[in-house]
Amino acid sequence: AACMTAAPARAQGVTKDTVEGITHLNRLGTTVACSGAIKAQAVPEIKKMGFASIINLRQADEPGADIEAEAAAAKAAGIRYYHIPFNAAAPDPASADKFLDATTEKGSEPAFIHCAGGGRAATMWFIKRLVVDHWNVERAAKEATALGMTSPALKQFAIEYAQSHER
Repeated sequence: AACMTAAPARAQGVTKDTVEGITHLNRLGTTVACSGAIKAQAVPEIKKMGFASIINLRQADEPGADIEAEAAAAKAAGIRYYHIPFNAAAPDPASADKFLDATTEKGSEPAFIHCAGGGRAATMWFIKRLVVDHWNVERAAKEATALGMTSPALKQFAIEYAQSHER
C-alpha cells in the first residue's frame, strides 16, 4: 500500500527527488536510494545517478510489477539487477538473507532499492544497518523512517531478524 502519512522530519542526508518514472524517491547521499514503483524507462536515469545495482523487492504478481522489462532495462543500461520478492504481509527471513547478500556483494553499492510504495525497501535497508553496519535500533530506525519505512509490523520483523542474524 502507498504511504499516505505526513512526511516525518528528515534525517540528515535524506533527500526527496522527483524523477520521471519513479514514485516516492528518497536518497541518502550516494549510499542508497529507496523508492516505490519504477518504470523500466527510468533505469538509465538510475544508472546516471551513479547507482551500481537495482534491488527490486516487488512480487511478480503485484499490479504493474513488470520484472522482465525492468531486468532487461537494467541489463541494457549495464546496471546489476536483483529481484528479491518480499511479501509485507508475510515477511520471510530468507528474503532478508538474499537482500543482505546482494547489498554486501562487491560492486553492488550504491544500491537503488525499490518496492511498490517504498516501505519494504526502507525496511530492508533498516535490516542492513542493524545486521551489517551494527547501528543501534534508534539510529537505524530514524534513517529508515526518513527513507520511507512506515509499517510497525515490518519494523518489528526487522528488529527480530537482526537479533537472530548477527553478522
